Amino acid sequence: MNIPSKRPRIVLVDDHPAVLHQTIDLLAGEFEIVDVMEHGRTLLTTATKERIDLIVLDITLPGISGIEVAACLKQAGCSAKIVFLTVHADADYAREAFEVGGLAYVVKPRLASDLIPALRSALAGKRFVSPCAELDELSPAASVNK
Repeated sequence: MNIPSKRPRIVLVDDHPAVLHQTIDLLAGEFEIVDVMEHGRTLLTTATKERIDLIVLDITLPGISGIEVAACLKQAGCSAKIVFLTVHADADYAREAFEVGGLAYVVKPRLASDLIPALRSALAGKRFVSPCAELDELSPAASVNK
């Protein structure tokens, strides 16, 4: 008998195996990892066939960027929350990530401290931005203080 998991269901997409392993180790206790991919080409199929709550998506992927993948998912009506995990501590990339439906933007050097809070924020429908000087203007606190 299959008992449905109460943990949020997640797909990880990153072309660096070491990052995928670190992410799996970090998330395995709190999230149900449904699939792990090194490129975004098959994500659309998985995201529309499976019940997925969250997608952790790298921006720089072979073939098609994570930004393009997120735009395709949005067009397809995918309801999964998207959390970008990237090396790019760059406000322009982050703006683009939010424009295509991302709810969180985590820079890889802060993976261990920021990914789980980012996933929790995304599940609650709230924006999360890794705290770093390059992204300060995009943090939720920055828009409140304006």
